[in-house]
Amino acid sequence: MSEQESLRCSSGRNRGGVQRVEGKLRASVEKGDYYEAHQMYRTLFFRYMSQAKHSEARELMYNGALLFFSYNQQNSAADLSMLVLEVLEKSDGKVEEDILENLAKLFGQMEQNSPERVAFVSRALKWSTGGSGKLGNPKLHQLLAITLWKEQNYSESRYHFLHSSDGEGCAQMLVEYSSSRGFRSEVDMFVAQAVLQFLCLKNKSSASIVFSTYTEKHPSIERGPPFVQPLLNFIWFLLLAVDGGKLTVFTVLCEQYQPSLKRDPMYNEYLDRIGQLFFGVPPKQSPSYGGLLGNLLNSLMGAGEDEDGEEAREDSSPIELD
Repeated sequence: MSEQESLRCSSGRNRGGVQRVEGKLRASVEKGDYYEAHQMYRTLFFRYMSQAKHSEARELMYNGALLFFSYNQQNSAADLSMLVLEVLEKSDGKVEEDILENLAKLFGQMEQNSPERVAFVSRALKWSTGGSGKLGNPKLHQLLAITLWKEQNYSESRYHFLHSSDGEGCAQMLVEYSSSRGFRSEVDMFVAQAVLQFLCLKNKSSASIVFSTYTEKHPSIERGPPFVQPLLNFIWFLLLAVDGGKLTVFTVLCEQYQPSLKRDPMYNEYLDRIGQLFFGVPPKQSPSYGGLLGNLLNSLMGAGEDEDGEEAREDSSPIELD
């Protein structure tokens, strides 16, 4: 027997063993022996980890978590979900799409606003970038954003869309957000904030896509450009100016649209950052903003990360109506 055939046979035996174990554990859960089953899962986890059977450990914990979720055993399910992350952290496995989808599925099963969910998503995002200081894998952000959108948690969904590079999905979510929670007079503000924040994150492509998709699909926006709303015209001109890179155009644009930009105190702060990124404007010696506004802008840039890796997600949106 060749070495490759031997490995395949060994893998098949391991998979068969895992399936038999899972069958016994499932039977315990179905009988309502939740505590006993949970402890057995943990015992097997440490046994597999000590034997460096990382894929078996991850698969067993993932399926076990879903099983406990199906019986509304949230604490046991959340604990096994954390063990899935522990395997990933200790095994140095590659960040693959199917794993990210599994993590998003576990996230979606957790109770909304629970401490376990907050801890899980923070740790998952940190793992997805190899423990670096970055804000998380864009694909994972996208999957989280879609989950939160389905839950109508629009504010959190928007945060994750901003770090996902999915401008089209973000726009569609914002159309729903604006239509269901916003005033008609604020229809332009929903997309303006998203475009400015995408630009602050140096994501010009998604900024353009979110603007074009939102203005196309929103039922309260007449087709343009030009648009009826001055703020939408400003954003349209701004995106053209970013492509051109001419500081004089950017400066005149910001001056001419000050009445619209004063509707949200953060707009000019975002534009200061955009001026630095795209038009060569030097940073101000002493920022004109501080306190809350400064913290909000820093949190968007990822500077508000605490020691546990949890990222700040607040913003100064004047359109939080729920």
